[in-house]
Amino acid sequence: MSENFPTVNSTLTTAVANTDANKAAAGQDADQGMLATIVEAALDRKGSDLVVLRVSDVSYLADYFVLVTGFSRVQVRAISQAIQGKVEENWQRKPLRIEGQAEANWILVDYGDVIVHILMPKEREFYNLEAFWGHAERVNLPQEQDS
Repeated sequence: MSENFPTVNSTLTTAVANTDANKAAAGQDADQGMLATIVEAALDRKGSDLVVLRVSDVSYLADYFVLVTGFSRVQVRAISQAIQGKVEENWQRKPLRIEGQAEANWILVDYGDVIVHILMPKEREFYNLEAFWGHAERVNLPQEQDS
């Protein structure tokens, strides 16, 4: 009977490792899909200067930050609402938290693994999140930005 333990244990360990690897790969694909949805929604509302940073290696706050500029408070709110609507529609996810919606100079939409920062130009320049998180990897997503 003790001879079977290594085989069962080995099989179980391999199965768990494969399941974890599959979950990690599926999670990464879901993150990439959600990022693409966020970028698309921001561009639909004429968001500008989109930057996606992979911060998972340098911060425990999230896996990704998305930074986007809106040129009026109305536009910043519209970008935020468009992102929330598309993510809920495509991924059945609501934000864990939304900050700054009343003032609309800087709206933060927190999905846990992805945090979206929608800023007015003055706030984007002042806080300079790209420089602050400059050691994070920039993610290249296919974008069609109309000038």
